[in-house]
Amino acid sequence: MAKSGKRTAEVRSEIDRNKFYGLSDAIELVKKAATAKFDETVEVAINLGVDPRHADQMVRGVVQLPNGSGRNVRVGVFARDAKADEAREAGADIVGAEDLLEIVQSGKVDFDRCIATPDMMPLVGHLGKILGPRGMMPNPKVGTVTPDVAAAVKAAKGGAVEFRVEKAGIIHAGVGKASFDAKAIEENIKALVGAVQKARPSGAKGNYIQKIALSSTMGPGLKIETASALEA
Repeated sequence: MAKSGKRTAEVRSEIDRNKFYGLSDAIELVKKAATAKFDETVEVAINLGVDPRHADQMVRGVVQLPNGSGRNVRVGVFARDAKADEAREAGADIVGAEDLLEIVQSGKVDFDRCIATPDMMPLVGHLGKILGPRGMMPNPKVGTVTPDVAAAVKAAKGGAVEFRVEKAGIIHAGVGKASFDAKAIEENIKALVGAVQKARPSGAKGNYIQKIALSSTMGPGLKIETASALEA
């Protein structure tokens, strides 16, 4: 335990909280600082020049991380009949209609991503107060309300990450695990930042992407030079 603590302190002593790092250098430091006994998630925080209280400044979307997220994403699907069968065959963890509604209403939300066919939305609408605060309400804008449930399930399982700006104008997202090689993490980060850039709303004025920070679950945050995180 003492050796681990000493190693962590040594790594953190190399990090200057006030410095802006190039993306590749920041990734190497974040990986070194991820000394927990579990495989820490590499997390990105993007400060945007928007006020999400205004509808024309809301930022939301989905990005397919080229190297996956490293997470075992549990997917719940609201569908009936043939579409329910398609969802199960694609790897959905739980599929249902009224029965799944009752399970969620009871407080048991045993999935990380929720997908629904369009005809199920009147039913799913009753779960807004439960799924909404969790950021899991199906939405056609991010591909989670769709007749092609099989493709949506496979995307969710394969590394599709939803992002949504919070009240303070910040997007938080996991972009892989500390065990990923540096190139894979860099490609995932650039894919996320690129997707956020493309999702710039009409109401955003001036400097849109203001700050980017990188950290692992238990590690310190590093400031990133924005230009280095943009796709070439």
